[in-house]
Amino acid sequence: MRILGENDRLPSGSTVATIGMFDGVHLGHATLVDFLNRKAADMGKQSLVITFMRHPRYVLHPDESFRLIMPLRDRLAQIESLHPDLLLAMDFTLELSQLDSAQFIELLRDRYGVSVLVTGYNHRFGHNKGETFEDYCRHGRDLGVTVVKAPEYLGEYAPVSSTIVRSLIAAGRVKDAMHCMGRPYTLTGKVVHGFHNGRGLGFPTANVGEMDPDLLLPHNGAYAVLAHVEGQCLQGMANIGKRPTLDNGNRLSIEVNLFDFEGDIYGKDITLEFISFLRLEFKMCGLEELKHQLTLDRSNAKRILKEYLTNKL
Repeated sequence: MRILGENDRLPSGSTVATIGMFDGVHLGHATLVDFLNRKAADMGKQSLVITFMRHPRYVLHPDESFRLIMPLRDRLAQIESLHPDLLLAMDFTLELSQLDSAQFIELLRDRYGVSVLVTGYNHRFGHNKGETFEDYCRHGRDLGVTVVKAPEYLGEYAPVSSTIVRSLIAAGRVKDAMHCMGRPYTLTGKVVHGFHNGRGLGFPTANVGEMDPDLLLPHNGAYAVLAHVEGQCLQGMANIGKRPTLDNGNRLSIEVNLFDFEGDIYGKDITLEFISFLRLEFKMCGLEELKHQLTLDRSNAKRILKEYLTNKL
């Protein structure tokens, strides 16, 4: 796969392209890119996926609270795994947002050699959001670009969209989100020093910090996770919340207890894969109740992770 820059120019009529944010790169996106690749191959052209470096909402509504499913580097890597011939990450600007769909199709034709534009099943683009797929086809005919619609994803967990995935993660339904994406939701940060309360309870935790502030966090609670650190894949359980039983204030923290691991990983990068929700965070009567609950959580997490890894193999 070749990664293009915005200043690259491609020969006229050389590509079959699709465009979208692709946040989460879920199974609907995979269906779209698979259709794109087959269409391009049948026509003897190159398949081109165009995404945006910044989500349009950050440009059009900068004061609005909005969180992404994945950072740009992960999004590009996941798109690459779908094997398009070409990949372009465009900078979404106010100027670009003011183009209507006809102007945008013309830009794609003239800069990137697009002869066929594949749209997602329910995708809209251009300044006028009231336009329909039939309008896109009409503009395309006028410009010498064929506009076609990719088939809808109809798998077991359909319908799938980035909005749906985002809402599932925000609700803590990470297992459902995993089914929609075809892989677990992940967060990457660095192991930093925390409150050090867990070690005294027999559940030492690594505090995860320095994460991308634009990323979505699952709902407060406990989760079964896989942790990737220093080339190792470790099983564990993570808690997202404010630790009400220990009265550590209102600061939100993400802490992970790694099973059967005693190494020093402070300052190391860590990636958490969220496999399943365990329970909501709640204030307990004291440390003994907390320790009992953590014991139950660990037992449940180990069972869930064993089942997940067995089925994955």
